[in-house]
Amino acid sequence: MNDITTPRHGIWCKICGITRPVDGIAVEQAGADALGVNCFPRSPRFVDPGLASEICAGVSCTRVAVFVDPEPAEVEGVLKAAEIDLLQFHGDEPPEFCEAYGLPYLKAVRMQTGVDVAALAAAHGSAWGFLLDTYVPAQHGGTGQTFDWSLWPGELSERRLIIAGGLDPSNVGAAVTALAPFGVDAAGGVEDSVKGVKNAAKITAFVEQAHRSAGDAGRV
Repeated sequence: MNDITTPRHGIWCKICGITRPVDGIAVEQAGADALGVNCFPRSPRFVDPGLASEICAGVSCTRVAVFVDPEPAEVEGVLKAAEIDLLQFHGDEPPEFCEAYGLPYLKAVRMQTGVDVAALAAAHGSAWGFLLDTYVPAQHGGTGQTFDWSLWPGELSERRLIIAGGLDPSNVGAAVTALAPFGVDAAGGVEDSVKGVKNAAKITAFVEQAHRSAGDAGRV
């Protein structure tokens, strides 16, 4: 298993929704820490276990499998087919479900006014980290929309907090500067017009800007 605990350049960078092996290689070459494969069948970025295996086999960065309220057999099928280092759960999965597969996990939080991030973090005390994404009804990530950053739970900074939702090369630096997250995550922000098809230049620009802003803040 890869070492997933230490960012390469002061901030953990993940590119999610990879649907092509060539894009996985672009993530690796850009110096990102992780890539995500979406295993939620209703996602426009869904990949089946076979394609997930092909994508993950071509990289050495942290490989994340993303699920939304899956059946155990769905998770087990992906883990049997592909080399996965980290699980990411975007639904209402209870802690005991997230813990059942012998891998560290990220728990996603869909951010909106009134959400109690501290309570969710306490309930999922075993989580490797928390991915804070934008709440959009009937969508579980990949919305292309930012959330109100004033909702950022700075009091939980001792936990690994990763910001997602509408990040792209033009605003990731501002997010890093304003919020000092453990990590950043992009999907649509490094694509052109087709969901799931990444733009290698945008991936590189996103990662470089995140690293530059982390460096400016004194994070090594």
